[in-house]
Amino acid sequence: MWALYQKEIRSFLVSLTGMLVIGFFLVITGLFIWVLPFGTNILDSGYANLDGLFLLAPFVFLFLVPAISMRSFAEEKKSGTLELLLTRPLSELQIVMAKYLATYTLVVLALLPTLIYYFSVQRLAYPVGNVDSGGFWGSFGGLLFLGAAFTAIGFFCSSLTDNQIVAFLLAVILSAFLYKGFELISPLFGEYSLLVQNLGMDAHYRSMSRGVIDTRDLIYFLSQIALFIYMTTYSLARRKWSV
Repeated sequence: MWALYQKEIRSFLVSLTGMLVIGFFLVITGLFIWVLPFGTNILDSGYANLDGLFLLAPFVFLFLVPAISMRSFAEEKKSGTLELLLTRPLSELQIVMAKYLATYTLVVLALLPTLIYYFSVQRLAYPVGNVDSGGFWGSFGGLLFLGAAFTAIGFFCSSLTDNQIVAFLLAVILSAFLYKGFELISPLFGEYSLLVQNLGMDAHYRSMSRGVIDTRDLIYFLSQIALFIYMTTYSLARRKWSV
């Protein structure tokens, strides 16, 4: 499993996928946070906080994470190497977890450099250090869990098809619905609207952004990740049985 994890990480770096992903995320967030005159610009807002980053980053993740996870199994199927991979002395779960952890490592590496933004805002604040650290670290943790959930969704969608574009589109649509969809349809359910809204990722992400770690939010994200990893494993197992 460790060998497969290392192979996947190397494939990201050798193909420049890793650098492109990290660079794209940092350029997009950097432009909106520091340069472009939109509502997310820190310098224009006059407040020492990174709310703009945590508002913007999930929507960047909605496209970025499916873009790097779409190749995980779709490419293996198309090239015919998936059957060879399944004959290795590894269980389907070990194969999925090795690939999943490699892809998620790339997501984390893309997010880590944004810590520079936090220390920059700390220095720019008046007085120096007057930043809501609890809110920042809660939001940062929420982004890590959100990225983990999007990665699991992307893996499941990639296991369903041998076409990377189809896998990408499926992952974007499913991730977007689970992130914002329940909030959009919640008014249709009247007195149960709050319950329906809490089925979506955004409600739990916003809860973590307050800086208070609620076990319900952790259980929600871990359950989502476990569910999609299980479905990915089952999808691969069915393919193995049919061979």
